[in-house]
Amino acid sequence: MTDKVIVINHPLVQHKLTLMRRAETSTAKFRSLLTEISMLLAYEVTRDLPIKHEPIKTPLASMHAPILAPEKKLVIVPIMRAGQGILDGMLQLMPSARVGHIGLYRDPTTLIPVEYYFKMPHDTEERDMLVVDPMVATGNSAVAAVQRLKETRPKSLKLICLLAAPEGITNFHEQHPDVPIYTAAIDEGLDEHGYIIPGLGDAGDRLFGTR
Repeated sequence: MTDKVIVINHPLVQHKLTLMRRAETSTAKFRSLLTEISMLLAYEVTRDLPIKHEPIKTPLASMHAPILAPEKKLVIVPIMRAGQGILDGMLQLMPSARVGHIGLYRDPTTLIPVEYYFKMPHDTEERDMLVVDPMVATGNSAVAAVQRLKETRPKSLKLICLLAAPEGITNFHEQHPDVPIYTAAIDEGLDEHGYIIPGLGDAGDRLFGTR
């Protein structure tokens, strides 16, 4: 795997992903697991955040302690609607992050994404963007979302997902070779309808209890 595709194979991530894959997992459990796994993904994706040291006092002594560098500003951008499930978990770990939204739906015939909503913080030029979506299947939605987000001139972009198909990775990096993908698993491929196999079904439907 290239350095632009990072598979997060932590045992807790893999265990929770397996529970999410099971067809019998309820909507409530699926939602809870997505929140939990999102926190673990955020932990791995933010390993390179810069820190600085500042003087503090503990109950016993003074010391110079590490904290996040305040100039490092993050914005989390879920690709609606399924990306909302990842957003909730990440905000628990990074409550000060700003949030943008991009709404896309996949035309069932052409599989081409259609944008219906776009709202970003005003200062994206100063921020690093974490684009989140549970699935990178054909990659078309991720390609369109990142292309749109590049127009706001963020400092950097990362794409975070639970599952990716090889076809989606190839498609995405043909268009955006500069943007790394962080994923919990790379599955076998796509079926004739553009769904990831073995996958976990439609993440949005399982998250929100719809069909």
